[in-house]
Amino acid sequence: MSESTEKAETAEKAEKLDAADELAPKRAEFALDDVVYLDGNSLGALPAHVPGRVEDVVRRQWGELRIRSWDESGWWTAPERIGDRIAPLVGAAPGEIVVGDSTSVNVFKALVAAVRMAGEGRDEILVDATTFPTDGYIAESAARMTGCTLRPVTPAEVPGALGGRTAAVLLNHVDYRTGRLRDLPALTAAVRAAGAVAVWDLCHSAGALPVGLDEHGVDLAVGCTYKYLNGGPGSPAYLYVRRSRQDAFDSPLPGWNSHVDPFGMRTSYEPAAGALRGRVGTPDILSMLALEAALEVWDGVTIEAVRAKSLALTDFFLECVEAYVPDGSVESLTPAAHEERGSQVALRCPDAGEVMKRLIERGVVGDYRAPDVLRFGFTPLYVGFADTERAARVLGETLSR
Repeated sequence: MSESTEKAETAEKAEKLDAADELAPKRAEFALDDVVYLDGNSLGALPAHVPGRVEDVVRRQWGELRIRSWDESGWWTAPERIGDRIAPLVGAAPGEIVVGDSTSVNVFKALVAAVRMAGEGRDEILVDATTFPTDGYIAESAARMTGCTLRPVTPAEVPGALGGRTAAVLLNHVDYRTGRLRDLPALTAAVRAAGAVAVWDLCHSAGALPVGLDEHGVDLAVGCTYKYLNGGPGSPAYLYVRRSRQDAFDSPLPGWNSHVDPFGMRTSYEPAAGALRGRVGTPDILSMLALEAALEVWDGVTIEAVRAKSLALTDFFLECVEAYVPDGSVESLTPAAHEERGSQVALRCPDAGEVMKRLIERGVVGDYRAPDVLRFGFTPLYVGFADTERAARVLGETLSR
């Protein structure tokens, strides 16, 4: 088969896959241009109706109702209301998620609370050695604060590293560099069997694949909302506390918003019931309500359908890379097995930064991680198969020069 014939057949296959895609209508709900946007694992695209909703929040709710909006516009209850909106996307029940603060702050709250939940005699924290750097920084600080030692281990090493001293284990559901999906059910079970508490970072999985927090017995989890949940730059993160562990959740950052009587202005602290005790200070209303509007694109969508398309997109991209990219130019770091793959494809490539710059100039937007990793994130709600084919074709042309 000639190269031109192979490309024509691949492009035709992309058209057929797009025609059969049940999620294709969702694309119209996003403000997209003619670029192929494969950086949703860093910042999701803008849902088209969000600007108008934010304008209403600014002009009417803030500009006209002003202080009345805390009650009349539902500002005060936004953290738990939006948490309930996120809950089905990560397999949680209503009342188990509260939205607010950054991922880093929530990691700190969860990790210190996990050590306190574990109880006396447990003075060691295990942290994913391949984690996003901030999680490692937070884990080090939490260890100092709680008098624990910190031991970095790879996720594969966790079961063998657990022991009677282990208090908490901080893990990433999907590796941010490679897109490798960790075995959350098995690792959670191992941590629980050892008497420790697992804290899961869901930043690269929520909104891209099923998580099953309640189903798999996860105690604590955190995640951001500006990647696959499309909440916008700096949109607030969330904290999950399993219902059966909420009474034991002792936050290291108690604030007036998490007080049982926030307007009582008492000098002594008494935490509110449920996930509300994960709140700290005044909610960041503008970005929070932008997130709430953005989450409406999930109406009528199941996370199972999203996962099926995600796997189909990443399969097709790897197929196109094999067809279009010169042999030996890239090496896939993302596992081929579906059960080990998130919703991104990471390719090792010499001079990755310059290659990505050239891709972006030609309308294919991904990103890279030093020193040599190209990252392509596939958000099933707005990425199509023709986008996928174009991205691989442009990559092949760029590397052929």
